[in-house]
Amino acid sequence: MKKLKYSLIIYSFFVVTALAQKNNVATNSYWSEGKAEVNVYEVSQNRYQENHPGQLISIFVTEDFLTDKQVKNEYYTNEQTTWILKNIQLKKFTTGVYDYSLFNSVFTPIDRTKFPKSLKVSASSQEWCGTMYTQFNLIFNTDYKVEHRSYFEKEGDITTRIKRSFLEDEVFNVLRMNPLLLPTGRLQFIPPANYIQLKHLPLQSFEGAASLTSYNKKEILGGNLMEYKIEYAQLKRTMSIIFENKAPYKIMGWFETFPSSFDGKQRTTSVILKKQKMLPYWSQNSLKNEYLREELGLR
Repeated sequence: MKKLKYSLIIYSFFVVTALAQKNNVATNSYWSEGKAEVNVYEVSQNRYQENHPGQLISIFVTEDFLTDKQVKNEYYTNEQTTWILKNIQLKKFTTGVYDYSLFNSVFTPIDRTKFPKSLKVSASSQEWCGTMYTQFNLIFNTDYKVEHRSYFEKEGDITTRIKRSFLEDEVFNVLRMNPLLLPTGRLQFIPPANYIQLKHLPLQSFEGAASLTSYNKKEILGGNLMEYKIEYAQLKRTMSIIFENKAPYKIMGWFETFPSSFDGKQRTTSVILKKQKMLPYWSQNSLKNEYLREELGLR
């Protein structure tokens, strides 16, 4: 009973704090210093009846984005523009002799009143057999146009639409703005693009049950942590993201449980934060900057 009461107190404090800050990205100078947040995570990836070691790099940075063309605003001649939070994730792991490289980029407007949905997601999966590419573009502020390109004959090249669903890929961006902006309860989610690629899922939404609670398990240590969880009964999949309950809501790690290929056994991918640094990485492209890779533990 005491443990439950303590959890409720922590959660209540988190709610009051988050509500007071509204959109953290819009109000916190942390996001407007002209740098990107670079995070390096250790990965244990569920693939082919085993878990394989790997590494994930996650980058958060703000920029101006054209809402009509849905590309970066480079020349500032187009008035159809908005400020966004961009998240890049690059995951690399090996399965036996060969490599996997998964890339994902998500573009989420910071003005959540005018733009309540992410404008674009692009994702690719490369391994020794070939390449897959998937892109979501918001149209009419309701639906997502989906372009999927695959080297598999059954999937081929597909262009379709998915109606009125929440992208799981945008959870990381919305969480960093304010976790209370995340949806809870039962609703339609579009699974992550890289997960769709690895599991060869149909291009559609699935019902998920989402919750936001305090976190005090031993897998990730730290004070005053929160957990955002999505459970998909149809997919037998659970996604759980652990983060600090104060702005800028640093993401400590996440756990993704789903049936492995071939044997169907439930195994869990874990992604645990190891290093974090604010960097203007786009200007640090010289040989003399390679020491930063060592500092970050990049392989």
